[in-house]
Amino acid sequence: MAQLVTIHLEQLRFFAGHGLYAEEKKTGNAFEMNLTVSFPKEDGLIVKLEDTLNYAEIYHLVKTEMREPRELLETFLTELADKLKERFPVISLLRMSLYKLTVPIDGFAGKVGVELERRF
Repeated sequence: MAQLVTIHLEQLRFFAGHGLYAEEKKTGNAFEMNLTVSFPKEDGLIVKLEDTLNYAEIYHLVKTEMREPRELLETFLTELADKLKERFPVISLLRMSLYKLTVPIDGFAGKVGVELERRF
């Protein structure tokens, strides 16, 4: 019987130049990301790294992509989803949320985020 294994990377913090406005691109912003990847696994114990997804490699890919500014968070998540699936073809479900922690709106208190879920 197959099982679904899920790996979570939560509250990842980055500083990046994503944003639509010139000031955001110039000064950058703090971001928080949550990422969940699931993959099917046949019965049997996971005893080697090759039996699962390497979360250090997932993190490295996210970190690398965060260095490439996009105007929209939706664009970033869509492109990241494509790259994760390309690098880890076994992924069957991907859920990501990306939050901008300082929003350039007068009087705004809080954070703004976008979530993407993709099933393969």
